[in-house]
Amino acid sequence: MNDNERHIVKSYDRTLEALQAHIMKMGGLVEEAILEAAEALATRDEELADKVRKKDAAIDALEALIMDEAALTIAERQPMASDLRAILVAMKIAANLERIGDYAKNMAKRTGVLVQMRPIEDGGHATRRMAKMVEVMLKDALDALVQRDVELAEDVRQRDLEVDQMYNSLFRNFLTYMMEDPRNITACMHLHFIAKNIERMGDHVTAISEQVIYLSTGELPDDPRPKGDRTAVETGEAV
Repeated sequence: MNDNERHIVKSYDRTLEALQAHIMKMGGLVEEAILEAAEALATRDEELADKVRKKDAAIDALEALIMDEAALTIAERQPMASDLRAILVAMKIAANLERIGDYAKNMAKRTGVLVQMRPIEDGGHATRRMAKMVEVMLKDALDALVQRDVELAEDVRQRDLEVDQMYNSLFRNFLTYMMEDPRNITACMHLHFIAKNIERMGDHVTAISEQVIYLSTGELPDDPRPKGDRTAVETGEAV
């Protein structure tokens, strides 16, 4: 390898390291948003909910930075093989993180409405437990990215089933509360949408883990993603 080739390799390495650093910073902000949104809901803390909403702009800004740097690198350097794969994976992970951040912001928005209503027994605390499960999954998925740990990424992927099962349980609980007392309907509908947001977060974390597997092996998992959301079937909705 001549000096020019070594320079190109080092330049690529620095670019990929910078993209990964942005991803990890963005991931940290998203983890924080999940936990704070869930805490605001459980404690009926409007000030904390407002903080979550405002901090979403920083998550969006990091996604834009990652996308811009990745696109510029592809355009200027025309990377091949593993370098191109790493750049594309960074872009896809950033997009998934941005969507998770949006769901956390939506949770915070609904919290502002729910604090004006009569609390539903264990509603906020149950959703906080579900959110914590997703946050741990995200942390592990990002650790798997740094370590190129396919086994850990697959473990995260399989854990999404637990999130779906918890969502199903919450969905049935909220239905019970609504049937017992019509005054609970509006609050339970908001809580149901929040639980659905958290379930969707789990889907995006699963997508991140699949990208980690693709980055490490060059192939996406070929078996169907584990899913346990039965609410569409139970309510007669289109799947």
